[in-house]
This record gives sequence, structure tokens and C-alpha cells, in this order.
Amino acid sequence: MKEPHHQVPGPAHAPAPAPGPPSERGPWLLACSIGAIGLALLVAVLVGAVGRTTSVAPPPILIAAATPTPVANAPAPPTSAAARRRRSRAAIVAQPSSAQQSLEARRLAQAPESTIDARWMGGFYPIYATAQGTFGVNWLLLASIHMQESAFSTAPSTYRGLNFAHCCGGPMQFNVTNGPVTTWDLVSDSYRYGSRPASYDHITATHPSIYDDFDAIMAAAHLLSADGAEYALDGSAWNAAYDYYGHDATGVAYADEVLARAIGWSQHGFCFNCGVEPAMVQAVHGAYGAPVLLALAASPRAKIARVASATVRR
Repeated sequence: MKEPHHQVPGPAHAPAPAPGPPSERGPWLLACSIGAIGLALLVAVLVGAVGRTTSVAPPPILIAAATPTPVANAPAPPTSAAARRRRSRAAIVAQPSSAQQSLEARRLAQAPESTIDARWMGGFYPIYATAQGTFGVNWLLLASIHMQESAFSTAPSTYRGLNFAHCCGGPMQFNVTNGPVTTWDLVSDSYRYGSRPASYDHITATHPSIYDDFDAIMAAAHLLSADGAEYALDGSAWNAAYDYYGHDATGVAYADEVLARAIGWSQHGFCFNCGVEPAMVQAVHGAYGAPVLLALAASPRAKIARVASATVRR
């Protein structure tokens, strides 16, 4: 605030001095402040500081699953009574084409791990928590399938078109071509059973959509639950992952890797940029995958699938 001018006393009727022009300093500082705030916000958006929040923590890990013990000539993976009741109503089993199986076998053999940004992952945690609470499926199993299918929705064309086999699409790679009632058709309304988060990065204009993160992840949780998965990361979880991909030799490798990753997270904490421990994959295969693979060997269709997989891996 300006100090008042001290005037020398003059004649009683001396005219008052003319007022000076108003100061422009205040408006100029206000304009500069607004401009600086706008510039800072623009920079934050461009570098990704504004968007998915970094303060969201992963859901709590309910159990630390034990490493499976491989057993020679082990029977098929055990299931709980509740899981057996659900599976008695006929499991929902994917039906991969021969082209999809061959290409998936190659991808599993290479198994590159993507580098995921923490801000990106923060947007999925509320969805995982809602799916777990709604369908009673361990969110680590769900997240592991999310990683396996689309590298946490970062794989090319996740949000448009279909995959390399022209059958499946979206974050959880639902089959929309194995109709007349597709796998997606069976669980597409699953989003209605949980509360949609107020905001997340990829929300579609209409629902349900295989490209909407919430719709797809809720549908995947529903599918896993229908196929016997619960909170335990055991044989029931392996079976559900096996059903999710399809019953063939590549499906065994798929389920082995999915469950091994989930068990590793349960023991060491959720690490979305960590690879799968080979020893854990071997343990899961010995306990759950190997007996199923032996049973598949008796099927002519499985023998053809094994030949195709072996050819791809050469």
C-alpha cells in the first residue's frame, strides 16, 4: 500500500491536487500468477504428473500362498467343495484356435516383461479390489491374468480391434468370435454387480465393453469365480486359469505361469515389473500342470496341439 503524500499547509482555499493514474502493479502480478499456474498445470499433464494418482495403494494381500510341492504321478489339482459345486454346472472353457495356440506358445516361450509406470497401475487397484470383493476371487490371480493377457493394458491394440488371432480383444482379451454365445456374452453384464469407480483412465461411452477396464476386469473375475477360483492360490486357481485360456498344452503352460506369478506376489509383495521366478513355475507345473499334461497326452487332439507347440518353439 502506498504511503500518503504529506502536503505543506497552504492557503485555506488552495485547490486539491489532481489524482494520479491508478497503479497497474496489482493486476499485472495477478495475471502473471494465473499464467504461471496454467503453465505448471500444462507441464504436469504433459509429463504425466496429473492423471492416474500415485497415492493409491494396491489392495491388501489376503494370504501368502505356500510354494506347491511337486508330487510324482500326482492326481489332478484338488478343488474345494464350493469350487466343485460351481464346476459341476459346467465350467466356462475358452476355445483357442490353432493359430492362437501356436502364437501364444511362442509368446510364452519368449515371455518378455514390460516396464509399467506406477501411475498407470494406480488406476487398476480400485477395480481389482471391487472385483475381489464382488466375486470372491484373489485379486493377485486376476492381476496375473491381466499381466499375461495385455501387460496391464499396455500391449498394442489393447483398446481397439482384436488380437493376433482375430478372436479376442480388450485388457482381458475376451473372445467375441466363439459364438453364437461367445465367452464375452456369458459374463458381459458382470459390471452391474459392483460399484464403478468415479473415474479411471479408459472408460468407454457405452457398457458393457471389452475395451472398458472396469467392465473387462469384472467380467474376468466373474469368469474365474464360475470356474472355481477363490481366495486360495491353489489347484482351484490353477484350474480356473487353465479354463480361462483353454484346454490344451499351451493352456497348461499359461496356467503354470499365471499361478506362479500370483504366488510369487503373495510371498514377496505385488511387483508389477518383476518377472516370474522359473523355480516357482516349475513347482506349480509339478504340482498342477504335469498331471493335466499327462492326461492330455492320451487325447489325439492334445497330441496335435503338442506337436504344433513344439514346432513353434524350435
